[in-house]
This record gives sequence, structure tokens and C-alpha cells, in this order.
Amino acid sequence: MENLPLTSVESSSSDSSKPATDRVETPAGLLDRPPEPIPPDEPSSLQLWLHRTSVFLFVLVSAVAGVLLLILPWTPNWTDNYLLLTYPSLRTIVSNGFFRGFCSGLGLLDIWIGFWEALHYHE
Repeated sequence: MENLPLTSVESSSSDSSKPATDRVETPAGLLDRPPEPIPPDEPSSLQLWLHRTSVFLFVLVSAVAGVLLLILPWTPNWTDNYLLLTYPSLRTIVSNGFFRGFCSGLGLLDIWIGFWEALHYHE
């Protein structure tokens, strides 16, 4: 039998008695490395400042709403307001200690979420 040239997949110690149909010929592109992933685009300075501003506003609103929910249920304004004067059954629910504590707990949670977001901010 005639010796056929080796392809890039075969080794030099292959037996020349094998039929030519058993030899694997591969296109050169299949053995190449996969293309490198495209790195993400860097954000522009405007996008960066908009992100910083949105995080700052989120933290500010969370902190203010949390402090209001923490303190306001324990003041007389919580039950003596115009909205609750017209609904006496709602006034008894809102003046309940459990409901006030629940609102204060939501305030603490809101403060914690705002400051957690501020501490874990990264660009």
C-alpha cells in the first residue's frame, strides 16, 4: 500500500496498513481555540454618576422613611389625625400596640436595607 501523508490529528507512529477511509481529516478551524469573550463596555462617566446618584437617593429615602416608621407610630399624631377621626374602627386597629410595633419593625428593616445597599455599593 502506498503511504498517505499524515493529517494534524494523526501521530507519526500510525500504521500505514490502515485503509484511507479510517483516517480523520479535520478542517484547520476545528482545532483552533474558541474565540476570546468580548469584554463588557466600560460605563460612561454620565452613567456612572447616574448610578451613584440613584444609590444615594435610594439610601436617603430608605433612611428617612425608616426613621419616620420607627418614631411616628409612638407619637400622638399617629392616632389623632383627620383621616382616622372619620373611621373609628380603623383607629382602634392603628392604635393597637402590635400594629405600632409592626410599623416600627418595618422602619428598622427599611433603615437596614438602605444602609446595607450603601455598604455594598460597588462601581
